[in-house]
Amino acid sequence: MNRTLNLLALLFLPAAAFAGEASEGLNASKPLIHHIIGYSSIAVTALAYIAAMSEEVIELRKSKPMVLGSAIVWFAICIYYALHGEAKVAALAFESNLLAYIELLLFILVSMTYINAMEERGIFDGLRIWLLSRQYSYRQLFWITGILAFLLSTVISGLAVGLLMGAVASAVGKNKKEFVALACVNIVVATNAGGSLSPLGGISTLFVWQHKILHFYEFFSLALPCLVNFILPAAVMHFFVPKETPIASTSRIWLRRGSKRIILLFIVTIIITVSSNVTLELPPAAGMMAGLGLLQFFSFYLTKTASKAESDFAHVYKFFQVEMPADNGKQDFDVFKNVSNVEWDTLLFFYGAMMLIGGLGFIGYLDGIAHFLFGQISPTVANIMIGLSSAFIDNGTLMFAVLGMHPDIPPGQWLLLTLTLGVGGSLLAIGSAPGVGLLGQIKEGYTFAYHMRWMPVILLGYFASIAVHFWINARYF
Repeated sequence: MNRTLNLLALLFLPAAAFAGEASEGLNASKPLIHHIIGYSSIAVTALAYIAAMSEEVIELRKSKPMVLGSAIVWFAICIYYALHGEAKVAALAFESNLLAYIELLLFILVSMTYINAMEERGIFDGLRIWLLSRQYSYRQLFWITGILAFLLSTVISGLAVGLLMGAVASAVGKNKKEFVALACVNIVVATNAGGSLSPLGGISTLFVWQHKILHFYEFFSLALPCLVNFILPAAVMHFFVPKETPIASTSRIWLRRGSKRIILLFIVTIIITVSSNVTLELPPAAGMMAGLGLLQFFSFYLTKTASKAESDFAHVYKFFQVEMPADNGKQDFDVFKNVSNVEWDTLLFFYGAMMLIGGLGFIGYLDGIAHFLFGQISPTVANIMIGLSSAFIDNGTLMFAVLGMHPDIPPGQWLLLTLTLGVGGSLLAIGSAPGVGLLGQIKEGYTFAYHMRWMPVILLGYFASIAVHFWINARYF
């Protein structure tokens, strides 16, 4: 074992540094900042992020470089500490970061499972068909999709909301590319704004809530700033939306058995999650897992009663006066299929990102950045700068990095950071999950360059929302 560690030491430790530091022991605060492991960790992190951001170009899933990069960084750190007889120190640091990720994983896993279940039961298709059948004008649909995106993103992941509303915009604007493009820009802005005022809809807000920095109800003080962030750009874009009315859809809404009860169970899950956190101080993941248990038992009920119930599509056969198939057209509801269909690439990306940032924080780099951002310059300027950088870097990663810095700032500044990180991702199409998702979904009209065309208006909404926050939430500073 010792021989193996000594061989690995040649890969990670310069001989002179190892000889000089072995006798002195480790500096617990900054042991590796000026060491080859520290520099290598920065290089690995940068390369992993570059590869992840180039996912569409190199056709490599974004989770793969992040997971591998995090493994390289932490193995290097742990080997260094093991060679100095303090392996437990690094192991405990790794476990601490892993625990933070597991809480995030369980929360998002349950949320995505419910979303997949509702999609499988036809709820989202029903919403889309209902909107298409109402004969709204393009301008009305522009506002309806934006408002729905804003509201739904407070409780549902931004990616799911963006894709759903994008599908509606694409369906009604088949012959109006300019409408599709404008609607998609509006949907991205609305989704990011809505997700910034609720821990249930945004990753950065969820992180702050999980770390018990802000109470659940305090996030809703961002409602007006987020609304301004959405409405101001939308009001400008409104005048560029075509005035015509699209042809109404003649499709009918077919919901499968249990669809409405799954919506009810999702609402109950949210109530359990919030109430257990507020009254019992349980982590949000505890309430979400209770909700998953409810969904599992409902899945069991649907499966056991399938033989006694009519087909999920019996009403369809009756409407078209078509004979039912021999198996009565039943399709069992399996909750584990919905679990398997969650965005595992996204979940594993967050694992790599959190572990990479956690490794850099353990090495000591985040302390240095925090000293500059929250010590040498104004916290307000720092939070605005961090928010602007979320146009390029995932906001969840940035928030986790700031949490690792442990800045001593008032609640008003934490709310400002939550706001800027959430809405800053709207500045570029690649700055948030809804934008990236729509770029892949919409083949014509909505492009990176088109979104860039509206960046000045979105930036105006960004600074307007900050001004409103300082105006109405002065008591938090």
